[in-house]
Amino acid sequence: MENMAHLESRSPASPRIRKKLSRRCFLKTPLIEGSLTVYLPGMNGTFEGEYTDSFTKALTKNCIIVLICIAINFINSVLIHTFQKNEIFFTKPRYILFIHMVINDMLHLILTVLVLTITYVFYILPVPMCMVFILFIIFTTENTPLNLACMALECYIAICYPLHHTKICTVKRTHVLLALIWLITVISGISDLFITLASSPINFFYTKVVCLRTSVFPSPVIAQKRNFSYIVLLFVVWFVIVYTYFKILISAKTASKDIKKARNTIILHGFQVLMCMTVYATPTLRERLIQLFPKSGPDIQFIVYVTVQVMPRSLSPIVYGIKDTTFRKHMKANLQVYTRGSPVKNL
Repeated sequence: MENMAHLESRSPASPRIRKKLSRRCFLKTPLIEGSLTVYLPGMNGTFEGEYTDSFTKALTKNCIIVLICIAINFINSVLIHTFQKNEIFFTKPRYILFIHMVINDMLHLILTVLVLTITYVFYILPVPMCMVFILFIIFTTENTPLNLACMALECYIAICYPLHHTKICTVKRTHVLLALIWLITVISGISDLFITLASSPINFFYTKVVCLRTSVFPSPVIAQKRNFSYIVLLFVVWFVIVYTYFKILISAKTASKDIKKARNTIILHGFQVLMCMTVYATPTLRERLIQLFPKSGPDIQFIVYVTVQVMPRSLSPIVYGIKDTTFRKHMKANLQVYTRGSPVKNL
Protein backbone atom coordinates (compact mmCIF):
# COMPACT_ATOMS: atom_id res chain seq x y z
CA MET A 1 0.00 0.00 0.00
CA GLU A 2 2.84 2.33 0.76
CA ASN A 3 4.29 1.72 -2.68
CA MET A 4 0.95 2.40 -4.33
CA ALA A 5 0.54 5.64 -2.41
CA HIS A 6 4.08 6.64 -3.33
CA LEU A 7 3.42 5.95 -7.03
CA GLU A 8 0.18 7.94 -6.94
CA SER A 9 1.97 10.88 -5.36
CA ARG A 10 4.53 10.86 -8.18
CA SER A 11 1.90 10.95 -10.90
CA PRO A 12 1.85 14.35 -12.66
CA ALA A 13 -1.66 13.72 -13.99
CA SER A 14 -4.91 13.15 -12.13
CA PRO A 15 -6.78 9.83 -12.53
CA ARG A 16 -9.41 11.62 -14.59
CA ILE A 17 -6.80 13.01 -17.02
CA ARG A 18 -5.00 9.65 -17.24
CA LYS A 19 -8.25 7.90 -18.08
CA LYS A 20 -9.02 10.48 -20.76
CA LEU A 21 -5.55 10.20 -22.29
CA SER A 22 -5.57 6.40 -22.33
CA ARG A 23 -9.02 6.35 -23.97
CA ARG A 24 -8.49 9.04 -26.59
CA CYS A 25 -4.79 8.90 -27.42
CA PHE A 26 -2.91 5.77 -26.54
CA LEU A 27 -5.36 2.88 -26.56
CA LYS A 28 -3.18 -0.08 -25.53
CA THR A 29 -0.14 1.97 -24.54
CA PRO A 30 0.62 1.40 -20.83
CA LEU A 31 0.11 4.79 -19.22
CA ILE A 32 1.79 4.35 -15.84
CA GLU A 33 1.94 7.31 -13.47
CA GLY A 34 1.84 9.75 -16.38
CA SER A 35 4.60 7.89 -18.23
CA LEU A 36 4.84 5.99 -21.50
CA THR A 37 6.85 2.82 -21.97
CA VAL A 38 8.44 3.05 -25.41
CA TYR A 39 11.09 1.42 -27.62
CA LEU A 40 13.38 3.03 -30.15
CA PRO A 41 13.70 1.12 -33.45
CA GLY A 42 17.20 0.34 -34.72
CA MET A 43 18.58 0.29 -38.23
CA ASN A 44 18.71 -3.47 -38.34
CA GLY A 45 15.23 -4.01 -37.03
CA THR A 46 16.27 -4.18 -33.39
CA PHE A 47 15.33 -1.59 -30.81
CA GLU A 48 17.38 0.53 -28.54
CA GLY A 49 15.81 -0.59 -25.28
CA GLU A 50 12.85 0.11 -23.04
CA TYR A 51 12.33 3.22 -20.97
CA THR A 52 9.59 5.52 -19.67
CA ASP A 53 8.81 9.07 -20.77
CA SER A 54 6.22 11.62 -19.77
CA PHE A 55 3.43 12.31 -22.23
CA THR A 56 4.76 15.77 -23.08
CA LYS A 57 8.32 14.56 -23.59
CA ALA A 58 7.15 11.59 -25.67
CA LEU A 59 5.09 13.88 -27.87
CA THR A 60 8.02 16.31 -28.25
CA LYS A 61 10.43 13.54 -29.23
CA ASN A 62 7.97 12.15 -31.75
CA CYS A 63 7.55 15.60 -33.30
CA ILE A 64 11.33 16.06 -33.54
CA ILE A 65 11.79 12.66 -35.22
CA VAL A 66 8.95 13.26 -37.66
CA LEU A 67 10.23 16.74 -38.56
CA ILE A 68 13.74 15.41 -39.18
CA CYS A 69 12.27 12.64 -41.33
CA ILE A 70 10.23 15.16 -43.35
CA ALA A 71 13.24 17.44 -43.85
CA ILE A 72 15.57 14.66 -45.01
CA ASN A 73 12.96 13.07 -47.25
CA PHE A 74 12.08 16.44 -48.78
CA ILE A 75 15.69 16.80 -49.92
CA ASN A 76 15.65 13.21 -51.13
CA SER A 77 12.46 13.82 -53.10
CA VAL A 78 14.08 16.83 -54.80
CA LEU A 79 17.01 14.62 -55.79
CA ILE A 80 14.70 11.91 -57.13
CA HIS A 81 12.73 14.50 -59.10
CA THR A 82 15.95 15.91 -60.56
CA PHE A 83 17.04 12.42 -61.59
CA GLN A 84 13.72 11.69 -63.27
CA LYS A 85 13.59 14.98 -65.19
CA ASN A 86 17.04 14.63 -66.79
CA GLU A 87 17.67 11.73 -69.14
CA ILE A 88 21.44 12.17 -68.88
CA PHE A 89 21.37 10.50 -65.46
CA PHE A 90 19.62 7.39 -66.81
CA THR A 91 22.72 6.58 -68.87
CA LYS A 92 25.25 7.04 -66.05
CA PRO A 93 25.75 4.01 -63.72
CA ARG A 94 27.16 6.31 -61.05
CA TYR A 95 23.92 8.26 -60.77
CA ILE A 96 21.77 5.13 -60.99
CA LEU A 97 23.61 3.70 -57.99
CA PHE A 98 23.35 7.03 -56.20
CA ILE A 99 19.60 7.43 -56.70
CA HIS A 100 19.05 3.82 -55.62
CA MET A 101 20.82 4.62 -52.34
CA VAL A 102 18.70 7.76 -51.91
CA ILE A 103 15.46 5.80 -52.41
CA ASN A 104 16.72 3.02 -50.11
CA ASP A 105 17.59 5.51 -47.34
CA MET A 106 14.25 7.23 -47.84
CA LEU A 107 12.35 3.96 -47.37
CA HIS A 108 14.47 3.02 -44.36
CA LEU A 109 13.85 6.35 -42.64
CA ILE A 110 10.10 6.23 -43.28
CA LEU A 111 9.85 2.68 -41.95
CA THR A 112 11.87 3.24 -38.77
CA VAL A 113 10.04 6.47 -37.90
CA LEU A 114 6.69 4.83 -38.67
CA VAL A 115 7.46 1.87 -36.39
CA LEU A 116 8.65 4.25 -33.66
CA THR A 117 5.43 6.29 -33.87
CA ILE A 118 3.19 3.22 -33.94
CA THR A 119 5.04 1.80 -30.94
CA TYR A 120 4.40 4.99 -28.98
CA VAL A 121 0.69 4.84 -29.84
CA PHE A 122 -0.28 1.15 -29.82
CA TYR A 123 2.68 -0.45 -28.02
CA ILE A 124 2.02 -3.91 -29.50
CA LEU A 125 1.25 -5.07 -33.05
CA PRO A 126 0.14 -8.34 -34.66
CA VAL A 127 3.12 -10.56 -35.38
CA PRO A 128 2.55 -10.75 -39.19
CA MET A 129 2.36 -6.94 -39.48
CA CYS A 130 5.48 -6.48 -37.37
CA MET A 131 7.31 -9.08 -39.46
CA VAL A 132 6.65 -7.08 -42.63
CA PHE A 133 8.04 -3.90 -41.04
CA ILE A 134 11.11 -5.64 -39.63
CA LEU A 135 11.91 -7.47 -42.86
CA PHE A 136 11.87 -4.32 -44.96
CA ILE A 137 14.01 -2.52 -42.35
CA ILE A 138 16.50 -5.40 -42.61
CA PHE A 139 16.50 -5.16 -46.41
CA THR A 140 17.13 -1.41 -46.48
CA THR A 141 19.76 -1.64 -43.73
CA GLU A 142 21.89 -4.24 -45.52
CA ASN A 143 21.42 -2.57 -48.92
CA THR A 144 23.32 0.55 -47.87
CA PRO A 145 26.87 -0.86 -47.35
CA LEU A 146 26.56 -3.03 -50.48
CA ASN A 147 25.46 -0.02 -52.50
CA LEU A 148 28.42 1.96 -51.20
CA ALA A 149 30.82 -0.83 -52.16
CA CYS A 150 29.41 -0.86 -55.71
CA MET A 151 29.80 2.91 -55.97
CA ALA A 152 33.43 2.60 -54.85
CA LEU A 153 34.06 -0.05 -57.52
CA GLU A 154 32.51 2.16 -60.21
CA CYS A 155 34.72 5.06 -59.14
CA TYR A 156 37.80 2.79 -59.18
CA ILE A 157 37.05 1.57 -62.72
CA ALA A 158 36.43 5.12 -63.95
CA ILE A 159 39.85 6.29 -62.67
CA CYS A 160 42.05 3.23 -63.18
CA TYR A 161 40.47 1.92 -66.40
CA PRO A 162 38.98 4.98 -68.12
CA LEU A 163 39.13 3.44 -71.61
CA HIS A 164 37.17 0.38 -70.50
CA HIS A 165 34.77 2.16 -68.16
CA THR A 166 31.92 2.51 -70.65
CA LYS A 167 32.22 -1.17 -71.61
CA ILE A 168 32.41 -2.51 -68.06
CA CYS A 169 29.96 -0.16 -66.34
CA THR A 170 26.86 -0.30 -68.52
CA VAL A 171 23.30 0.57 -67.55
CA LYS A 172 22.18 -3.04 -68.00
CA ARG A 173 24.94 -4.38 -65.74
CA THR A 174 24.13 -1.72 -63.16
CA HIS A 175 20.49 -2.86 -63.05
CA VAL A 176 21.65 -6.48 -62.71
CA LEU A 177 23.97 -5.42 -59.88
CA LEU A 178 21.12 -3.69 -58.05
CA ALA A 179 18.96 -6.78 -58.48
CA LEU A 180 21.80 -8.86 -57.03
CA ILE A 181 22.06 -6.53 -54.02
CA TRP A 182 18.35 -6.94 -53.32
CA LEU A 183 18.59 -10.70 -53.82
CA ILE A 184 21.35 -10.98 -51.21
CA THR A 185 19.52 -8.87 -48.63
CA VAL A 186 16.15 -10.54 -49.27
CA ILE A 187 17.67 -14.00 -48.83
CA SER A 188 19.28 -12.83 -45.59
CA GLY A 189 15.98 -11.52 -44.22
CA ILE A 190 13.63 -14.19 -45.55
CA SER A 191 15.80 -16.92 -44.03
CA ASP A 192 14.87 -15.47 -40.61
CA LEU A 193 11.21 -15.86 -41.54
CA PHE A 194 11.64 -19.48 -42.64
CA ILE A 195 13.53 -20.38 -39.45
CA THR A 196 10.75 -18.80 -37.39
CA LEU A 197 8.06 -20.65 -39.34
CA ALA A 198 9.86 -23.92 -38.69
CA SER A 199 10.63 -23.36 -35.00
CA SER A 200 7.62 -21.42 -33.64
CA PRO A 201 4.12 -22.80 -32.93
CA ILE A 202 1.29 -21.66 -35.18
CA ASN A 203 -0.39 -19.79 -32.31
CA PHE A 204 2.59 -17.44 -32.17
CA PHE A 205 1.56 -15.83 -35.46
CA TYR A 206 -1.87 -14.91 -34.05
CA THR A 207 -0.44 -13.01 -31.09
CA LYS A 208 0.57 -9.37 -30.64
CA VAL A 209 4.07 -8.32 -29.62
CA VAL A 210 6.24 -5.26 -29.24
CA CYS A 211 7.70 -4.71 -32.70
CA LEU A 212 11.22 -5.96 -32.00
CA ARG A 213 13.34 -8.14 -34.24
CA THR A 214 14.00 -10.42 -31.29
CA SER A 215 10.26 -10.63 -30.61
CA VAL A 216 9.17 -11.72 -34.09
CA PHE A 217 12.31 -13.75 -34.84
CA PRO A 218 13.09 -15.23 -31.40
CA SER A 219 15.17 -18.26 -32.41
CA PRO A 220 18.78 -18.19 -31.09
CA VAL A 221 19.88 -19.67 -34.42
CA ILE A 222 18.76 -16.44 -36.10
CA ALA A 223 20.93 -14.35 -33.75
CA GLN A 224 23.99 -16.45 -34.55
CA LYS A 225 23.28 -16.31 -38.29
CA ARG A 226 22.77 -12.56 -38.12
CA ASN A 227 26.08 -11.94 -36.37
CA PHE A 228 27.96 -14.12 -38.86
CA SER A 229 26.31 -12.51 -41.91
CA TYR A 230 27.05 -9.00 -40.62
CA ILE A 231 30.72 -9.85 -40.09
CA VAL A 232 31.00 -11.26 -43.61
CA LEU A 233 29.08 -8.34 -45.13
CA LEU A 234 31.13 -5.64 -43.45
CA PHE A 235 34.42 -7.44 -44.14
CA VAL A 236 33.62 -7.61 -47.87
CA VAL A 237 32.52 -3.97 -47.98
CA TRP A 238 35.57 -2.71 -46.13
CA PHE A 239 37.88 -4.80 -48.29
CA VAL A 240 36.37 -3.28 -51.44
CA ILE A 241 36.61 0.27 -50.13
CA VAL A 242 40.18 -0.05 -48.84
CA TYR A 243 41.32 -1.88 -51.99
CA THR A 244 39.79 0.67 -54.38
CA TYR A 245 41.18 3.60 -52.40
CA PHE A 246 44.78 2.33 -52.42
CA LYS A 247 44.57 1.25 -56.05
CA ILE A 248 43.50 4.77 -56.98
CA LEU A 249 46.25 6.16 -54.76
CA ILE A 250 48.95 3.94 -56.31
CA SER A 251 47.84 4.29 -59.92
CA ALA A 252 47.65 8.07 -59.71
CA LYS A 253 50.74 9.35 -61.49
CA THR A 254 49.54 12.93 -61.43
CA ALA A 255 47.55 14.72 -58.78
CA SER A 256 44.78 15.72 -61.18
CA LYS A 257 41.49 17.17 -60.07
CA ASP A 258 39.55 14.02 -61.04
CA ILE A 259 41.86 11.74 -59.06
CA LYS A 260 41.65 13.94 -55.98
CA LYS A 261 37.89 13.95 -56.30
CA ALA A 262 37.84 10.16 -56.65
CA ARG A 263 40.00 9.69 -53.54
CA ASN A 264 37.78 12.02 -51.54
CA THR A 265 34.70 10.16 -52.74
CA ILE A 266 36.13 6.80 -51.63
CA ILE A 267 36.93 8.30 -48.22
CA LEU A 268 33.33 9.47 -47.96
CA HIS A 269 32.16 5.96 -48.84
CA GLY A 270 34.30 4.63 -46.01
CA PHE A 271 32.91 7.23 -43.62
CA GLN A 272 29.35 6.23 -44.49
CA VAL A 273 30.15 2.55 -43.94
CA LEU A 274 31.70 3.49 -40.60
CA MET A 275 28.45 5.25 -39.71
CA CYS A 276 26.57 2.08 -40.67
CA MET A 277 28.83 0.10 -38.33
CA THR A 278 28.22 2.38 -35.35
CA VAL A 279 24.84 0.72 -34.84
CA TYR A 280 26.67 -2.39 -33.58
CA ALA A 281 28.52 -0.32 -30.98
CA THR A 282 25.37 1.52 -29.92
CA PRO A 283 24.39 -0.79 -27.00
CA THR A 284 27.83 -0.50 -25.37
CA LEU A 285 27.96 3.28 -25.94
CA ARG A 286 24.47 3.72 -24.55
CA GLU A 287 25.20 1.67 -21.43
CA ARG A 288 28.38 3.63 -20.70
CA LEU A 289 26.59 6.98 -21.08
CA ILE A 290 23.70 5.86 -18.89
CA GLN A 291 26.19 4.75 -16.22
CA LEU A 292 27.74 8.22 -16.28
CA PHE A 293 24.38 10.03 -16.38
CA PRO A 294 21.81 7.65 -14.83
CA LYS A 295 19.10 10.31 -14.49
CA SER A 296 19.21 11.11 -18.20
CA GLY A 297 18.72 7.56 -19.51
CA PRO A 298 15.67 8.25 -21.73
CA ASP A 299 17.25 11.38 -23.21
CA ILE A 300 20.54 9.57 -23.88
CA GLN A 301 18.75 6.79 -25.71
CA PHE A 302 16.84 9.31 -27.82
CA ILE A 303 19.98 11.29 -28.71
CA VAL A 304 21.88 8.12 -29.61
CA TYR A 305 18.97 6.99 -31.79
CA VAL A 306 18.88 10.30 -33.68
CA THR A 307 22.64 10.71 -34.14
CA VAL A 308 23.49 7.09 -34.95
CA GLN A 309 20.45 5.86 -36.82
CA VAL A 310 18.55 8.83 -38.26
CA MET A 311 21.08 11.53 -39.11
CA PRO A 312 23.40 9.25 -41.16
CA ARG A 313 20.53 8.97 -43.64
CA SER A 314 21.02 12.66 -44.42
CA LEU A 315 24.59 12.08 -45.62
CA SER A 316 23.68 10.71 -49.05
CA PRO A 317 21.86 13.81 -50.35
CA ILE A 318 24.40 16.18 -48.80
CA VAL A 319 27.54 14.33 -49.87
CA TYR A 320 26.53 13.24 -53.36
CA GLY A 321 23.55 15.33 -54.45
CA ILE A 322 24.87 18.72 -53.41
CA LYS A 323 28.61 18.04 -53.79
CA ASP A 324 28.36 16.67 -57.33
CA THR A 325 28.60 19.61 -59.74
CA THR A 326 26.60 17.98 -62.54
CA PHE A 327 23.75 16.94 -60.29
CA ARG A 328 23.75 20.28 -58.51
CA LYS A 329 23.55 22.17 -61.81
CA HIS A 330 20.51 20.22 -62.96
CA MET A 331 18.90 20.47 -59.54
CA LYS A 332 19.18 24.27 -59.59
CA ALA A 333 17.71 24.35 -63.08
CA ASN A 334 14.75 22.22 -61.98
CA LEU A 335 14.12 24.39 -58.92
CA GLN A 336 13.81 27.41 -61.18
CA VAL A 337 10.67 25.87 -62.63
CA TYR A 338 8.97 26.24 -59.25
CA THR A 339 10.47 29.57 -58.23
CA ARG A 340 10.27 31.44 -61.56
CA GLY A 341 7.98 29.29 -63.64
CA SER A 342 10.56 29.08 -66.44
CA PRO A 343 11.12 25.83 -68.39
CA VAL A 344 14.17 23.72 -67.74
CA LYS A 345 16.78 24.04 -70.43
CA ASN A 346 18.83 21.14 -71.63
CA LEU A 347 22.17 21.46 -69.92
